Amino acid sequence: MNALNPVMWSVHVGFAVLWTGGVLFVALAVLPPALRGEIDGSALGSIVDRLRWITRIAAVAFLASGGHMAGTLYTFDSLTGSARGHLVLTMIALWFLITGLVEVGSGKLTSGLDAGKLREPARDAKPFFYGAAGLSVALIITAGLLASPTLF
Repeated sequence: MNALNPVMWSVHVGFAVLWTGGVLFVALAVLPPALRGEIDGSALGSIVDRLRWITRIAAVAFLASGGHMAGTLYTFDSLTGSARGHLVLTMIALWFLITGLVEVGSGKLTSGLDAGKLREPARDAKPFFYGAAGLSVALIITAGLLASPTLF
């Protein structure tokens, strides 16, 4: 076993927990009060800006750690020809989709906040953050399936 593997797994899982938790927090705990106009615009902007930075930093961490894990655990044939490989490819697709949704939703929200608005940009960003939250749950389920040694 490569001594670097536990480090890469820890980095990967740590950023996954931070990132998916942040997406779910913004979608479920921050966005609803923004839609009702019950949160300060600068606080909302700060939270969304932090999520955007976590998303970007996590992308680098996922590329490094996931790339290492894929390179040491899988071949092209095992990624494309096995159930476990399909789960890895599903996770990669979900990661790209969630990242895109967070970026678009954050952009819509911050540009509206910069214009001095709150409810309208929150409403415009809502489908993107809710979509990212739903896909985050799918990502967590996929990771759980991949981590289960008895399923595959």
